[in-house]
Amino acid sequence: MAAARPARPTDACPAPGTNANSEGVLFDGGSRLSRAGVTIAHHLGVSAFATHAVVDRRSIVPVGDDIPADVAALLGCAVLTGGGAVLNVRPPRTGDTVVVIGLGGVGMAALMVAVAAADCRVIAVDTRETKLVQARELGAAQALTPQQAVEAGVAADLVVEAAGHPRAFETAFGLAAPGATVVTVGLPAPDATARVAPLDITSRALSVVGSYLGSSLPSRDIPRYAQQWREGRLPLERLISSRIRLHQINEAMDRLARGDEIRQIITFGDTP
Repeated sequence: MAAARPARPTDACPAPGTNANSEGVLFDGGSRLSRAGVTIAHHLGVSAFATHAVVDRRSIVPVGDDIPADVAALLGCAVLTGGGAVLNVRPPRTGDTVVVIGLGGVGMAALMVAVAAADCRVIAVDTRETKLVQARELGAAQALTPQQAVEAGVAADLVVEAAGHPRAFETAFGLAAPGATVVTVGLPAPDATARVAPLDITSRALSVVGSYLGSSLPSRDIPRYAQQWREGRLPLERLISSRIRLHQINEAMDRLARGDEIRQIITFGDTP
């Protein structure tokens, strides 16, 4: 049995969302799912890999009828997280260089939002050439592998790490200019560690910010991104790399874990 960890100030009164996620319940503390009489937990309050979902109304943000369902699905996670890492933590300024590391759905959304947000230079970093090609098509001034970025001497004012890997976290520090902000939204394995010199943070006056779900307020941010889609500033459909049926979900998760996909959309019924 693992030893109990010391209590933190937030332990005494966890946020409602954190408590619900930990317990696998809705905001009101209950569950609405069962199978053969056995209660099924609500993963993150949603449990959306299903034909139907029961959620608390506080977990819902309405969007206009003009927003297609597949675009709305992207707003609820990838865009909320990636876009928020850019706009809610340290918004780009005119003339800034912004680097996005990791071009999955979250990273690609961060890139798109940064391109739409200001007259700044956006550089995309990933190990997969197909994703670098798409990043260029979406407005990245440069799209480089991590090694190419280091060799090119990239120095960014804002670095968004969206890969969820300790090496990507280390790369983010290497590409940060003095006085830069490094925002990490990736979720690595719980036991993953990275090597960063504390002196490097101090001597280069770097700010390091962890951003969970893009530090977002969904009721404020989702309508904002929806409006940018309407205006043609966020071509969110480009985040959809494939469409699957519900019975293909395990294979789809494997493809996502391998980095083969950006975002996959589950289709139901007669939807093509």
